[in-house]
Parts: sequence; C-alpha cells; structure tokens
Amino acid sequence: MDIQHRTAVVDGLITGYLEAGDGDPVILLHGGEFGVSAEIAWEHTVPALAAEYRVLAPDMLGFGQSAKVIDFNDGRGMRIRHIARLCEVLDIDSAHFVGNSMGAINLLVDATSESPVLPMRSLVAICGGGDIQRNQHMEALYDYDATRPAMRRIVEALFHDPSYPADDDYVGRRYESSVAPGAWESLAAARFRRPGAPPPPSPSSKRAYQRITVPSLVVEGGCDKLLPPGWAKQIADQIPQGRSAVVDAAGHCPQIEQASIVNELLLEFFASAGPTS
Repeated sequence: MDIQHRTAVVDGLITGYLEAGDGDPVILLHGGEFGVSAEIAWEHTVPALAAEYRVLAPDMLGFGQSAKVIDFNDGRGMRIRHIARLCEVLDIDSAHFVGNSMGAINLLVDATSESPVLPMRSLVAICGGGDIQRNQHMEALYDYDATRPAMRRIVEALFHDPSYPADDDYVGRRYESSVAPGAWESLAAARFRRPGAPPPPSPSSKRAYQRITVPSLVVEGGCDKLLPPGWAKQIADQIPQGRSAVVDAAGHCPQIEQASIVNELLLEFFASAGPTS
C-alpha cells in the first residue's frame, strides 16, 4: 500500500499528514506522549484500513511535521479546531474518526460539547477518556527530560509487552522524534505553570456522553498501565449508540501492540456504522 506523506497549510500553520487509499474517509488522531507522531502511532493501521477507505493521519499541532505552536489558554481546543479546519481544507464533510489516548480524549471532548466542530460520522476512542492513574508510569509520561533512558520509561509505560522498551531501535526512533526541532519545547511548554501554582488536574472522564449522536466504540487495553480496568464500558454505556471492547495483552497503544485485532475491530465497526456520505 502506497502511503503518501503530505503537507497542507491550515490558517497559516504547516500541517503534516499521511494519506492512503480511496473511499469513505477515516481520520486517525495520535496520542500526546513525547516522541509520538502520526506515523509512529498508526503505521500498522493505515495500510490495513486503506484497502477499503481513504485514510488520513495528521500530525497534530506540536507533533511530527506539523507546526510547533501552543495555546496556553486552550491548547486542546486549538488542536481540535485545527483538525476541523484541516477537514475543511481537504473538502471532508463527514468521516469516521479514530483517536488514541490524547487523540481519543479530543474526540470525546468535541463530541460531548454543546457545539461540536469535527465532522464525525462515527467515533472510536482507543485508550483515551478514562481517569489517568497517578503512578510511576504517568510520571514517566509527564516528567520527560529528553534523554534516551527517560524515553525508555515512556515506552515501558505505554506497552504491556516488555520487548518494546527492550528494543533499542524502537526506543531510539521515538527518542529522535521527541527531540526534533521544537518538539520537546512545544510539549514541555504545555506543562509550564507560574511559580507557586498547583499542578493542573488530569483530564476528567466526566462528560455529557449522552450528547454523542454518532455510533461510538470505546476500546480498552486489557493491560493498560495508565487507565483502570473497566473504564471503557463505563463510558460506552453512557453513549446512546455506544459499545466497548477490551483488547487482551495490550497496553495504552493496542493499535500498535495488537494491530491485527484492532484493525479487525475498526473495519467491522465502520461497516456497521455505514457510509459517511
């Protein structure tokens, strides 16, 4: 499958994205950990889905090939609006949306808002939406000092299979992505706070899920070190057209760790949700 690396200018901001396949559009939104990008998050997903769909995987602002900018007042909202504007630039007025971790939270935040801006035909939230557990794995994600040992701790936090943090090449790939010009700075800046101010709270899982009007699938990693067991069903049960699934032997990125299982889940879900047009 031929995957194209493309760029677009969205409201003056360079935006990198992957594109492959034809048909109804599917948009994949990656997580928010240091060193992630659309390619790293979705390299096992894009080829499988592109056999039946037009797949687009953008680098969100601050990541990959996209502009390294941040909004200190509403960083999440800026990223959501940026993806909505990218859809307009690419003439996409309806799409299946899939998000992992931060990408999933962004989808849920928009879909439960009073005025959603993303053109969702369906929604898949993978390991994003539950309450992040305060443990050493969360600390590894937040207290990253741009060193290889610290990146290895991030990889350990993300995956159930110990072969991932043991793989020097894989850790190195994520490390190099994390120290690309502006990458560490833009993510670290979001964690800045004035002297004496308390740490910001973790994103809450409490939202107006009853507002979600599209078919929705909430996917949990059965061995996720960052989210508590059962969170996916708790959220899906509050969505009118919601369902949940647990991917065994997978951590916070099951689309990487158990790619074939997740790809099958996505294809079955999109087929049941119907075409975007």
